[in-house]
Amino acid sequence: MVAATPSTISVTLRVWRQAGPDQPGRFVDYAAKDLSPNMSFLEMLDVVNDELTLKGEEPIAFAHDCREGICGTCSCMINGKPHGPGHGIATCQTYVRSFADGDTIVVEPFRARAFPLVKDLVIDRSAFDRIIQAGGFISVRTGAAPDANSIPVPKADADLAMDAAACIGCGACVAACKNASAMLFVAAKVSQLGLLPQGQPERDQRVLAMVGTMDALGFGNCTNQYECSAACPKSISHDFIARMNRDYLKASVRTALKPASAGGGGAG
Repeated sequence: MVAATPSTISVTLRVWRQAGPDQPGRFVDYAAKDLSPNMSFLEMLDVVNDELTLKGEEPIAFAHDCREGICGTCSCMINGKPHGPGHGIATCQTYVRSFADGDTIVVEPFRARAFPLVKDLVIDRSAFDRIIQAGGFISVRTGAAPDANSIPVPKADADLAMDAAACIGCGACVAACKNASAMLFVAAKVSQLGLLPQGQPERDQRVLAMVGTMDALGFGNCTNQYECSAACPKSISHDFIARMNRDYLKASVRTALKPASAGGGGAG
């Protein structure tokens, strides 16, 4: 028989507090009492912050926006796991009922050299933006909506592209990886466009530029532990990494064999 959920839950939050990137940090315990089990993790932090503010203390800094599992800005480590104990959900979709009454919950920021800490649980993930700026777009003329609708796309390719497009760029894959690799994120963004006809003209330049930028920003190498896909709140498959590796190899060979006077490379 499944035990009934208690009407209220009280926990201890052990939160990483750090005033800034150049300041020392430490864990601080906060009592969160008589919480509704249906309260989200971020709402619990709101309650704690309200109490800290009333006492004249500095509230816990944490990032958030949509609170619907769409934006990915709420990312933090909960008991050593990106986004917490659930599967296929973001931090904002984790609820107090996921924990037992009396638990101590350790909350800390994602830790990676490419994600420098800003304050408390807030990190700077602009490295992801720079990877997208390097090639995560289509700049060639693709026409208007009627033109796009007239181009047949096999359903299997369309479904795969949509699966890749589900990536919200939260950084859980980087935080979960022992090497702080961004391969799952980059693979999803490369595959999202590379699977569609409109993405073919820039396919080679895209994968070379995005992977090169990822390496330059200090992300680690992939060693196929698959922690990335396990922690992904959108359950994006690590199969996309293999797809990107094939694209990268082909693009590298085609670029190396291309005459110096040739123009931009296509995807053959």
